[in-house]
Amino acid sequence: MNRRQLLMICGISLAALLGGIFTSQWISQTGLASEPSVKAFFANAWQSPDGKSIDASKWQGKVLVINFWASWCPPCVEEMPTLDLLQQEFIQQNVVFVGIGIDSPSNIREFLKKTPVSYPIVIGGLEGSGISKQMGNTQGALPFTVIINSKGKATYSKLGKISEEELRKAIKSTL
Repeated sequence: MNRRQLLMICGISLAALLGGIFTSQWISQTGLASEPSVKAFFANAWQSPDGKSIDASKWQGKVLVINFWASWCPPCVEEMPTLDLLQQEFIQQNVVFVGIGIDSPSNIREFLKKTPVSYPIVIGGLEGSGISKQMGNTQGALPFTVIINSKGKATYSKLGKISEEELRKAIKSTL
């Protein structure tokens, strides 16, 4: 290998590295949910995995931790025990967790038999994916978590698996 080839390989490698760095920053960016998207969330006709209607208006006036997830998504499944733990920790402080399953009702029912949680789970389907994107999930990836304060304003969003401490801190800053 001559000097010219070596310089060319180094140049291409450096360009690829910089491209990767900038792309990773873009991929993980999320925005905060707009007021219309929060209203769309509350206005949506949500259903439980067993087909019962869920009245989302009962969640208004509370701090709401919305988590978009799917049973086939390993990071989603990994963070569910943490979400359940924090729901129990913050329930007395008017904090409600809601899981929006981007999956079929039958898959969600089967999953919840093996991994029950204490917070409400609703069926999102394709409409849930759209609401997720409206709420700041520009990539449409999972898991995606949004916190809405008691006045209906988004205060936090996270694309990807969230840690217990990170979520606890975000909830406390919203209270």
